[in-house]
Amino acid sequence: MERFFEFLQNHYLLAGGFIAVAIAFLINEFARGGKSISPQGLTSLVNQQNARVIDVRDPADFKAGHISGSENIPVSRIDENLAALKKDLERPIVIVCNLGQVAGSIGQKLKAAGLTQVYKLEGGISNWKGLSLPLVKK
Repeated sequence: MERFFEFLQNHYLLAGGFIAVAIAFLINEFARGGKSISPQGLTSLVNQQNARVIDVRDPADFKAGHISGSENIPVSRIDENLAALKKDLERPIVIVCNLGQVAGSIGQKLKAAGLTQVYKLEGGISNWKGLSLPLVKK
């Protein structure tokens, strides 16, 4: 640990640059498509604030297993449904995809459209399954 502090003192510009890049990365991730929310946080948000859960996966994947109460709006149809999503601006929206990566870009699009309470499920439906949480199959 002593050598670590010595390195920081000797290379303060390098260390400062690294910290600046790390902070910029974190700010970008938080601004990009809404805040991440854990599966437990999703459950709380639905129960306490009647959050709307939007599953952006393909209809076949949605039918194979989805979170109870979620709506299926595939990525390709988000633009068509933007007006309907904007009708209830006070209600939080949680975006769910397979791994949590697509949800960020969809969340960014929703935020650009004027929605302010946009969240994305951490790890997507894969994380939900990994925690052995229940899925509805239709």
